Amino acid sequence: MDSSHATPSPFDGKDFVRHLTSSPGVYRMFDGRGELLYVGKARDLKKRVGSYFLKPRLEPRIMAMISQIARMETTLTRTEGEALILEAQLIKSLKPRYNILLRDDKSYPYIFISAGSDAPRMSFHRGAKNEKGRYFGPYPSGYAVRESLGLMQKLFLVRQCEDSYFRNRSRPCLQYQIKRCSAPCVGLIEESDYAASVRHAAMFLEGKSTQVIDELVARMEQASRALEFERAAALRDQVGTLKQLQARHYVHGASADMDVLGCRIDNGLACVSVLFFRNGISLGSRDFFPRLSLDASETDLLAAFVAQYYLDRPVPEEIIVSAAGEEMPLLAEALATQAGHKVEIKSSVRAERARFLELAQKNASAALASRLASRQTVRDRFEALRVLLQREQLPSRIECFDISHTMGEATVASCVVFGLEGAEKSHYRRFNISGIVGGDDYAAMHQALERRYKRLSAGEGLLPDILLIDGGKGQVAQALDVLSELGVSGVEVVGVAKGPERRAGHETLILGNTGRSVWPGPDSPASHLIQSIRDEAHRFAITGHRQRREKARKESSLEEIPGVGARRRSALLKQFGGIAGIANAGVEELMQVKGVSKDLAERIYARFHG
Repeated sequence: MDSSHATPSPFDGKDFVRHLTSSPGVYRMFDGRGELLYVGKARDLKKRVGSYFLKPRLEPRIMAMISQIARMETTLTRTEGEALILEAQLIKSLKPRYNILLRDDKSYPYIFISAGSDAPRMSFHRGAKNEKGRYFGPYPSGYAVRESLGLMQKLFLVRQCEDSYFRNRSRPCLQYQIKRCSAPCVGLIEESDYAASVRHAAMFLEGKSTQVIDELVARMEQASRALEFERAAALRDQVGTLKQLQARHYVHGASADMDVLGCRIDNGLACVSVLFFRNGISLGSRDFFPRLSLDASETDLLAAFVAQYYLDRPVPEEIIVSAAGEEMPLLAEALATQAGHKVEIKSSVRAERARFLELAQKNASAALASRLASRQTVRDRFEALRVLLQREQLPSRIECFDISHTMGEATVASCVVFGLEGAEKSHYRRFNISGIVGGDDYAAMHQALERRYKRLSAGEGLLPDILLIDGGKGQVAQALDVLSELGVSGVEVVGVAKGPERRAGHETLILGNTGRSVWPGPDSPASHLIQSIRDEAHRFAITGHRQRREKARKESSLEEIPGVGARRRSALLKQFGGIAGIANAGVEELMQVKGVSKDLAERIYARFHG
């Protein structure tokens, strides 16, 4: 008998439990293909894992998961707190199918103060922290960072310009004139005074605004005693502004560093809304939509959220949650060990904190209602499209192509992808079209489709159910030819041809498989879906085209024009403020630059206008 075809024996959970210890740790469940099903933590591994196999009755979804187990693994930890942190790390990195998962790919923004320069700059930062300097945050949104940077400019006049711009200044810029910068680029402030401004800005961001005020008051009195009345008056105004801003942005009842978490679950979706307070100042809120599993309660969801969310972020001293289970004290202890300071997680609060918690729950309810409505709207539109196209099954994936160029220049094709959840932006693609006659949209579409579906037909992605083409019968024919050449089947091609007056909602759909034309009308949900997808494809294409065109025009600059040397190039750039200004200038305007004759002006004009 060939043992290679023998059916593997089912997983014996009771036997596995017999060999476990009663130590704390983490357990992992895998299916027959080696995919991770679930990660859990336990104070007592033997008791916790045994509950899956020794209880007579379990919930149906848990039974469905257990029936798929082919093997299990465990990792022992010294304490239950260590197990909790390890569980959160594994869930976040491995994304098991049956765990609650915080889907938060976006990196958070910070305020960055550079180091190693005579005049450090303050700037918005998102991404890897590779540059030398100090990072303050994270902030819940880019808006919160920009608002804080605006305050810093008013209070401390610290520069925010790029280093390349800073190094090439010969006179103060507009920021100095509107009193948003002290112009260290041209030495209008002493290095020691500028360094003090940077230090005060950092102290303010650390929540030490009272100490900053005390220092400024001391400097003001010193300037007054030295009869430096202008300097004293400037410091007095700075102190007054700082006190006003401090009073305006301080939130009564908020502790120095505090997060408030409200949670709602409805129709298989969940939302956690977080209010952020740092240094007693509200930084706004942010909504999260974790993936639910195994009939999780609000208590389960918040425990999983807190463990995963604060795994790689600064932890505030106080976290207020709308529902707290038995794990929260253990979680607070584990986070305190990780953060190096005391962490309190509370659910029973009064006065202002109770109102903050109520606001967080209202935010979560509103955000979840909006998400549910949006999800249902998209599904209803997909259903309307199914009926219109007389399909048996609901389409789950739609791709749409569009072409953008300016008189044949810098042609770019876009491909956008929509599913039942809406736009799937991580699957969008752009194609820079080359090797065709400028303005030949058929050739451009053929090339883009061929490049896209050659990869998909080779198994490098998912084929769509419906392929939308922004165009009429000619464009549809290109799509059908490409799919036929590549041997791609099962994709329905639909052309979106503009109506006679090119009005939105009056498009005609050309069904590539039959050649039949359908007019859904402006009130059809299917028409609304097609319009939104086509508009997104157009936006994505034209954005890529503009970027490619501008890059080409910058690279095609003045160096290639005979008769324009370094001196004339410098004079032109100074006169018109850059390439864009030169490109918009007429022959007569160009001739006004020293050294530019009429013949040369005409050559320059022709270079930018064909």
